[in-house]
Amino acid sequence: MMEFRDLKAQYERYKQEIDAAIQNVITNANFIGGNEVKELEEQLAHYIEVKHCITCANGTEAMSLVLMAWGIKQSDAVFVPDFTFFSTGEVVSFCGATPVFVDVDRDTFNIDTVKLEKAIVKTLEEGQLTPKVIIPVDLFGLPANHIEIERIAKKYNLLVLEDGAQGFGGNINGKKACSFGNAATTSFFPAKPLGCYGDGGAIFTNDDNLAALISSLKIHGKGQDKYDNVRIGVNSRLDTIQAAILKVKLKAFIDHELDDVNGVYQLYTEKLKGIVETPYIPESYYSSFAQYTIKLKNKEQRDGLQAYLKEHDIPSMVYYVKPMHQQGAFANLGYDDIDFDVTNKLCDTVLSLPMYPYISINDIKFVCNRIINYFEK
Repeated sequence: MMEFRDLKAQYERYKQEIDAAIQNVITNANFIGGNEVKELEEQLAHYIEVKHCITCANGTEAMSLVLMAWGIKQSDAVFVPDFTFFSTGEVVSFCGATPVFVDVDRDTFNIDTVKLEKAIVKTLEEGQLTPKVIIPVDLFGLPANHIEIERIAKKYNLLVLEDGAQGFGGNINGKKACSFGNAATTSFFPAKPLGCYGDGGAIFTNDDNLAALISSLKIHGKGQDKYDNVRIGVNSRLDTIQAAILKVKLKAFIDHELDDVNGVYQLYTEKLKGIVETPYIPESYYSSFAQYTIKLKNKEQRDGLQAYLKEHDIPSMVYYVKPMHQQGAFANLGYDDIDFDVTNKLCDTVLSLPMYPYISINDIKFVCNRIINYFEK
């Protein structure tokens, strides 16, 4: 049966290198804080072209650590896209602040910058919360409109935390995802563009003081050493085995996977154009295609197509079934459905198809032919 994202195919190709990397960590028994962690951080910082990369336990904690370092707290407002995974809003509430959800752009799936500015102005006028941070998400691999977001952030004196969990490898005019804003984070969850074999995350920044503070916070607020605790922190480390695996995978990602996945995008788009609404990539933008997401006319058509694909053993996924403003955990914020027309529509009409660098041309053709057959019927 076809896989939605076949991690086994990647492992088979790099089995020797991955097995050797894991065995090396086991032989040396440096399971926490081994050399591989530092080497990976240096390689990631070099690839993204920023001064600092700090690895941590997962992508959610990466965002939490940045907000903690910035002192984000109760009565602060943090602006988050409504169409994204729960953790982007969760980290805001976790540190006591209030997430302000903003509708997204229909074409790119990313935060709508016109609506973002309106939300900032409205929050300032209401005077209940202090606007502090924008967290744009690079959804499905496509960087958000960071140029406009940074203009808005400067205008209102806000910090920007780029959530690059899905965007790693994408760029705008050659400037890489995870290099925008005051800080950026990514996730190494196995299904992400660059994934490990468990949980993992990283923070990127050019700010020396922020990097030093996060490096302390992620290890129990340590000072000179782990028994010198100068602040309250957390325990959030990337283990050495995951770092060793990621070093092998990063090389493969740079060498060919990013190009290959964009080749998959081109083939899908060539075959599906005019049949369904295919992903839109703005000029000068490059996506790392964490997902290949099409849009259908309505929920009935989307659900019908998904059921039809399942009958033919083709896996597909709906990201996201429920918008942020409708999540039970945020019910107390009292959002009005009419403020999120685009997100509400997307939740009913998007469908993500099998997408990864190792998918065969025959599998892509099979998926496309089944979609074409569905519409012919």
